[in-house]
Amino acid sequence: MIEPYERALDDVPGAHPYPRSSRYHAVEIGVHRAPDGTGVRYAKRRLLPPLDEAAEETVPHTVSSGERADQLGQRYFGDPGQWWRIADANPVLDPRELTDEPGERVAVPLPGGFPGGTGGPGVRNG
Repeated sequence: MIEPYERALDDVPGAHPYPRSSRYHAVEIGVHRAPDGTGVRYAKRRLLPPLDEAAEETVPHTVSSGERADQLGQRYFGDPGQWWRIADANPVLDPRELTDEPGERVAVPLPGGFPGGTGGPGVRNG
């Protein structure tokens, strides 16, 4: 769990551009130099851990009609913005793919962390 004083670090100018709850928080930030010399910051590539390693760190969830990825994030992590953890475990790019078929089973990472996770509410780095 992130302490309130740690959240304040997310607002410090020059700090990492993504909050601690973001999937991009642990991603290295690069700087591209334009021909005129100005620097453009960007998030370097974010790789997912191998799914075979992650399979035992998940629990199944059966999708209900009308359910959305943000609702799953709220239910399992206490934060609707954490839907991306579930997307990473399945893996899907579009969060609608997680819940577009009622009755489909999706993998939900355990609070202990999905290998390669970046931490965040209720999630330890794994």
